[in-house]
Amino acid sequence: MAFNKDQFDSIIEEFTVDGSRLHEVAADFRYDLRKGLQDPAESSLRMLKSYVGLPTGEETGEYLALDFGGTNVRVLRIRLDGHGKFEVLKKVAKPLRVEGIYDFVGEGSTAEQQFDFIAELVDEAIEGDHTTKYLLGHTFSFPSEQTNLYNAKLIIWTKEFATKGVEGKVVNDLLKEALHRQGIDNVEPTAVINDTVAVLLAAAYKQADTYIGSIYATGHNTCYFEPFADKAERPMILNLESGGFMKLAPNRFDAEFDAQSEKPGEQRLEKMVSGRYMGELFGMAIAELLGEQGSKYGFTSIDMSNTILDETPAREEVKAIVKAKTGRELETADCELVQQLASAIVIRSARLVTATYVGIIWQLAGGKAIAKQHIAIDGSVYEKMPLAKENIMRALSELLGEDAAVIDTVLENGGSGLGAAIAAAMSQE
Repeated sequence: MAFNKDQFDSIIEEFTVDGSRLHEVAADFRYDLRKGLQDPAESSLRMLKSYVGLPTGEETGEYLALDFGGTNVRVLRIRLDGHGKFEVLKKVAKPLRVEGIYDFVGEGSTAEQQFDFIAELVDEAIEGDHTTKYLLGHTFSFPSEQTNLYNAKLIIWTKEFATKGVEGKVVNDLLKEALHRQGIDNVEPTAVINDTVAVLLAAAYKQADTYIGSIYATGHNTCYFEPFADKAERPMILNLESGGFMKLAPNRFDAEFDAQSEKPGEQRLEKMVSGRYMGELFGMAIAELLGEQGSKYGFTSIDMSNTILDETPAREEVKAIVKAKTGRELETADCELVQQLASAIVIRSARLVTATYVGIIWQLAGGKAIAKQHIAIDGSVYEKMPLAKENIMRALSELLGEDAAVIDTVLENGGSGLGAAIAAAMSQE
């Protein structure tokens, strides 16, 4: 069976973002940023205040970092030595749920049980020392409403969490109470940040001139340092929740996928670019090519990665992946088209993400010359997906011309822990 070439070409067209469209996305993102700075209700970007600025690099001392972003919770004891240097002295990690043994994330669990479990991990990280004073920074990656660096209130659980008694509460208060119940009064929670903010703090601690932090993985989000140049407000990092950016032209696969998703009409950018959804879009396009529209094959971004990397003359790896997921045997020529399709979806993702970075770069430059800077990115798509990195660099050149020479991207993959420790250190400033 050979794919219909015209049909294939029209699908590739759907996943192509040309230069003028790229410029439009960057300009629209900047427009939403400006609108959001005046009034967040006017923008599809959330513009959440983190109440923390950029580190000076002079932060030193021993701190605790709690990384609570999913079912696996980590507590680290970290020594900051200044100028980007640090050492993890102790690391404790445990899942909040172990099938058949305990479950602190299900509907049957309470806030008290969940935070008592976390307090025990903290005790392990300080090795039972109840006298030395420790400040604790907390990376909490759930939708929260924040009024200062300490005070983050969980709006709603996501990621299948259903623990009772946490929504609407200040998470650091719950943690403090649990620590007190276990006699750990020498540990003081002082800061709560989101995982994207943690990426920016960790990278900026190691390298000056880093103003943008981003997660480009299963999900997608970006934050940046807003100087509030014309305002009396204190300069700080704003978490954009940019996965919710709406000013995009979804293609028919995006529209169909969105309509069937858990939350139709939300997280438009994320559904077009992140690792969690790319495999789905890939599968939908393959179903159409195979004349099996509507079939769900369960392709993942890892399948796409392996498809793109297959250099065997007969495309054996692609054949095996397609056969395993669809039950269909493809000819080598069709496997090459499947490869092109996977590449097109990844390239589109990288280009759209880069356009949002450029919207921020333009906003920071404010019409003046673009300053030398690094964009800190954490995540499996950026780190491991073939074609992602080089297409970010290509899109930067396309949008910024010669100015692209002063911008580079850096991988920051230890952000959640290090960033939390830095936030704790900065909470004393």
